[in-house]
Amino acid sequence: MAIQSLKDACRLLAKRPDLWVAGVVAGLLAAIIWLVLVFSGTFFAGRLVVLAGLAVLFFITGIYGLIRSDETGLAPLFKNGIQYYFRVLLPQLVIVFMVILVVALVAVTLSLLGSAMDPVLIVSMTIIFLIPTLLLTFFADTAGVFEDQKVFASIRRSTLLVSENLTRVIGFFLVSLFVTCAILFWLMIVWEALLYTQLEPLTSYTAEQIQAITADQLLALIGTNGIWVSAAMLFLAGLVLVPVLFSYKACFFRALTGSSGNVSNGNGSSSTIPIQQTTGEYDSKGRWYKY
Repeated sequence: MAIQSLKDACRLLAKRPDLWVAGVVAGLLAAIIWLVLVFSGTFFAGRLVVLAGLAVLFFITGIYGLIRSDETGLAPLFKNGIQYYFRVLLPQLVIVFMVILVVALVAVTLSLLGSAMDPVLIVSMTIIFLIPTLLLTFFADTAGVFEDQKVFASIRRSTLLVSENLTRVIGFFLVSLFVTCAILFWLMIVWEALLYTQLEPLTSYTAEQIQAITADQLLALIGTNGIWVSAAMLFLAGLVLVPVLFSYKACFFRALTGSSGNVSNGNGSSSTIPIQQTTGEYDSKGRWYKY
């Protein structure tokens, strides 16, 4: 299922240029953040990251809506982005709040027990809690769009879906990781080829010297030309990764929950509703019990 969903996503991207708009926006914002970080520092770049994340989320939501409704064009993209934006944003905020709350509770509990505030312990416990939380709630956004679920209902739906299809979901993550690493690897090869002259002195460095290089030293080494080349590579990374990964996620969710069909909504247009596959059995009195 994971490989087939990736093929479906690639076919969609090959036929639907409107699905690439989110990648264009994400790539431009990534390049801008990089340039602001280099030329203005972390103060402005850190604030820009939050605004950029909200903007990219809007276009990702639009991608989900386009795939759900089979509509094409920029107007449906913006319409779906507006319609489903908070159904995608609010579950993410709830999940972030849950993680922060658990970290705070762990820190308070350790302090009440008289234990020293060991940063390594707190980080380890946070990661232990964070990984299953992100895994179980990963499809809350797609549930909000494809199944019109509310905030907490979308989180419950994602948790149930992942629990019932854990092997398939792990396969999805492995394929996504492979695709991401492959794209970033080739972009890194291109980056090194374009900056070969600037990076050539590194070939004479020892392993200890390379490990001791700071970010400022590396920026001085690649120069202004290297900064702009890096911005271009970030743009390409956003341009490719965002449409591919999120279209893949939408196609995988649709395959995981069953096929979808178009039904009339009463005003002459059509909308897509999911047809979920369920299993169960009838008892002796003819009552249906779903597993």
